[in-house]
Amino acid sequence: MSNATQLLHSIPVDPLTGAISVPIYQTSTFIQEAPGVNKGYDYARSNNPTRETLEGIVAKLEKGTHASAFSSGLAAIDAVLKLLKTGDEIIAVDDIYGGAFRLFTQVYEKFGIKITYVDTTNAENVFNAVTPNTKLIWLETPTNPTLKISDIEAIAKIAKASNCLLCVDSTFASPALQQPLTLGADIVVHSATKYLGGHSDLIAGIVITNNADLGAKIKFLQNACGAILSPFDSWLLIRGIETLHLRVKQHCLNAQEVAVYLSTHPLVDKIFYPGLPSHHNHHIAKKQAKGFGGIVSFTLKEDTEAAAIAFVTGTKYFLLAESLGGIKSLISHPANMTHKSIPAAIRRANGVNDSLIRLSVGLEEVEDLIADLDQAFVKINELKSATQQELTSQSA
Repeated sequence: MSNATQLLHSIPVDPLTGAISVPIYQTSTFIQEAPGVNKGYDYARSNNPTRETLEGIVAKLEKGTHASAFSSGLAAIDAVLKLLKTGDEIIAVDDIYGGAFRLFTQVYEKFGIKITYVDTTNAENVFNAVTPNTKLIWLETPTNPTLKISDIEAIAKIAKASNCLLCVDSTFASPALQQPLTLGADIVVHSATKYLGGHSDLIAGIVITNNADLGAKIKFLQNACGAILSPFDSWLLIRGIETLHLRVKQHCLNAQEVAVYLSTHPLVDKIFYPGLPSHHNHHIAKKQAKGFGGIVSFTLKEDTEAAAIAFVTGTKYFLLAESLGGIKSLISHPANMTHKSIPAAIRRANGVNDSLIRLSVGLEEVEDLIADLDQAFVKINELKSATQQELTSQSA
């Protein structure tokens, strides 16, 4: 049975009514027959049938056994970090999402948790960074926004030998393309806001594991800390997941064509897309994933913030916004948006230059998307010519 068929038939029909759509149990509490005697539910923070169904679906998607749904991707990350204690150390990917960097450095470092950032595209760097206090290795693969690829299987072996956990943020790939638990990871997290939801209409996070002890600890933290996903958002997420495989397939096709177009454009300096043979670790992406995703990033030859802003404000179909993974194409300037919380020197050292632009390639006709990018390049070329003329006239 294919993954897509398995997914669709893992979404249960309501046993009470036969409804083919999972019911939304929009309730805060449940009537009990006696104290502690109930139908498996007592209070909706602790459990809810709609959220429970969602968690079961995502666990199957990731080939895991336990999943917990949270109110945001960062709430999911926060739950994983709460598995640690003072004195523990994390090895984290250097090109990390700005929100995760902020959480790591401004919240958890003050509690005595040390974070070491390394280039995880070379597993040897991870091995060399491990200390006796290392308790967690944190990967994004592909990374946000330079789409670095790390070898999950190789790093999982390092984690096991070092008696520490490996957590993979697999948001950019989604379970339609990559299943880190099958490659040896202990935990997978998703900002389900992105490809899992797919329609830019919800905020959610998921933590998945195939370890019963870890699953119980995360479930405890979900209840104890209270950052739960609501019944309605759980239902929206189930609805989005129903078309995940179809959407991701088209995202990948469109992104590949956009990446090829950008790779030969005279105004582009660097192109970041794992589907291009020129991409560092393209061979690893090809080995561990079923596709290369819908995100494409690039830098301009005119490496200035002004040029990048002119470009991201000059497109028509690529809409300027935070987030990614929706059916409509989005464009962002990470230095001023998703990664603004990272100090400029660190950000640039990790490849997030002032001219770096991130595209979330949607489901529009790819010819229209390429034409949109083309006209935006014309605008920045005109801006460059006007600036040069002005400088020439001033010096005359």
